[in-house]
Amino acid sequence: MNEMGSRNATILQVDNLKKYFPIRRGFFQKITGWVRAVENVSFKIKRGKTLGLVGESGCGKTTVARLILKLLDADEGQILFDAQDITQLDEKEMKPLRKEMQIIFQDPYGSLNPRMTVGQSIAEGLKISGIHNRSKQNQRLEKLLKMVGMSPASSDRFPHEFSGGQRQRIGIARALSVEPALIICDEPVSALDVSIQAQIINLLKDLQSQLELSYLFISHDLNVVGYLCDKVAVMYKGHIMEYAPADALFDHPFHPYTHLLLSAIPDTEHKIDAELNATADEVSNTLNPPSGCSFQERCPLNEERCKHNPIEFEKMGPDHLVRCWKVARNGSY
Repeated sequence: MNEMGSRNATILQVDNLKKYFPIRRGFFQKITGWVRAVENVSFKIKRGKTLGLVGESGCGKTTVARLILKLLDADEGQILFDAQDITQLDEKEMKPLRKEMQIIFQDPYGSLNPRMTVGQSIAEGLKISGIHNRSKQNQRLEKLLKMVGMSPASSDRFPHEFSGGQRQRIGIARALSVEPALIICDEPVSALDVSIQAQIINLLKDLQSQLELSYLFISHDLNVVGYLCDKVAVMYKGHIMEYAPADALFDHPFHPYTHLLLSAIPDTEHKIDAELNATADEVSNTLNPPSGCSFQERCPLNEERCKHNPIEFEKMGPDHLVRCWKVARNGSY
């Protein structure tokens, strides 16, 4: 791998990550099937860059985040953080790395302790970073609050006294308190008003520029992803269906599922073919996916070949991969 000084250029690399959850039924909780939440997922995030992970609810995005943070153990695959293999590390071994990887949650109020003031919540991270002196804590706390657009006087107030956007800013300040290299943003603006969403996204972009942060940005909102992310991975039923630089994905999408997602965006600049005739998804299909392509039951391009063998990635351009043999053969959808 390339080096940036003494640091690795790739902050996170995920290879063939897999996670199944058992379905248990009956008095003895016998395993009767498996939910294939994550199926051979691979991607990289360069230092100081943002990868957007997009897809419908239930596609496995949040499970990927939990696997990366080691909140869940992967069944198969490898996770490299700054060139270090963390796949098999236990909680004790992960502890020194926890401050390097932080998460911003969808619900900022649920992620903050209602009994602690803002200052107390952020101070926990400062102590983990080794700042125990009260005066230095206060100086760092003031700097963090200003950095996220909050008044230093906010430190003495409780979470319920703030709006949703302000609470998300506090959550960002708390994540920054341990000086992480990678932040996983799990739907961080979906619970906010549209005008507030724009402020938080611009804040994340400014902080990335200032601190050389790397983001894994999980969202179902392609408008946000297109603005913030350098690369995008489109996920469906545990699989990455298309992986490309953001500009290439929006200008020249290939996979029918990507077309389906983009067709839902009001857009006057790009004409996306919306004639997919996609049908509604069924829960039973998620629990018992068909062999072959996972999108076959909703895809208008479905042929016999799609129903049998696993569909591998096809290269469509520089860093542009698509999991569809038919669009690869035709060169477009």
